[in-house]
Amino acid sequence: MKLRSWSLGALLLLSVLNVHAAADCPAYPKEEWASEDTLKDALAQEGYKIKKFKVDGNCYEIYGWNKQGKKVEIYFDMKTFAIIKAEVER
Repeated sequence: MKLRSWSLGALLLLSVLNVHAAADCPAYPKEEWASEDTLKDALAQEGYKIKKFKVDGNCYEIYGWNKQGKKVEIYFDMKTFAIIKAEVER
């Protein structure tokens, strides 16, 4: 799946405002889920290091570090990779 023209980094900056909201990802049939490997590869290209990647309800969730070395916890839409919730260490 090709990622949209936005960079994941830009989306992360926008999503920091959504830190206290619940991770409420839309539900999709499993055959519509985007590839976990595609998301992992895109994050690696953005400079992220993933400690843990998992399916959490209707979200892909990662724990790790961003390119600045700050801890992150990010929930992604399983079909579009839109960031639903992001927590970044200050």
